[in-house]
Amino acid sequence: MTDDPRIALNCSMLFKEYPLLDRPRAARDAGYAAVEFWWPFAGPEPTGAEVSAFIRAIEEADVELVALNLFAGDMANGDRGILSHADRLTELEASLRATREIAEATGVQAFNALHGLRDSGRSPQAQHGAALDALAVVAASLFEVGGTVLLEAVSGIPDFPLATFQDCVDLRDGARRRGHTNIGVLADLYHLAANGDDVNEIISTRVNDIAHVQIADLPGRHEPGTGQLPLARWVSTLRAGGYEGWIGLEYNPEAGTAEGLKNVAGI
Repeated sequence: MTDDPRIALNCSMLFKEYPLLDRPRAARDAGYAAVEFWWPFAGPEPTGAEVSAFIRAIEEADVELVALNLFAGDMANGDRGILSHADRLTELEASLRATREIAEATGVQAFNALHGLRDSGRSPQAQHGAALDALAVVAASLFEVGGTVLLEAVSGIPDFPLATFQDCVDLRDGARRRGHTNIGVLADLYHLAANGDDVNEIISTRVNDIAHVQIADLPGRHEPGTGQLPLARWVSTLRAGGYEGWIGLEYNPEAGTAEGLKNVAGI
């Protein structure tokens, strides 16, 4: 158990030994009061009963939902977001009904919007424009419920255009120039390190550009202490530099969730 009061468990990657809706309770039982989730439904338009069941699982576990991924397509079959796919904007728009309902019920304000892979049938410029158009729709809708849209660099996928922290800042700034200020950057320290970004420089000099943080160790994307990243030092640097937001533990447990959480004590 960490001493940092603003650590959240990503329950889409942790506690997979339990059904999805049992994981908030497992997080609470492990001593954590905050959770994150990827999009927790099979498609963009879950039923009212599915949305209610998810909200109820959060409320009954007495945990705070601090971040939620927006609908990102069929992740199991390779999708990594749909922002940049103009032909899928209707799916993203449809998913906002459930997103807003969850936000209104739980108070969650951070929403990760994965960019989407390059499409060989469209130019990079066209996809960039589509991403900005989609961000405008999402940002305007979630602004009404106090939401901030997050942009994240992802590693290990050559066709994912956002590879660096600066890539995310540039897209954020492009969206802000269109008048949408509720867009920020998610600094996933694992992905940034894996892509060769200068994490030390980012967390030391660009804290004001960071809206949310997630961590895992490298290599393997397992729990802190299983790899080579100085995660405890990085978290300390962030806090000393004024970052007061949530830090999500988003990793694949190497030896079971409960066992792996013991390594978080130094964070």
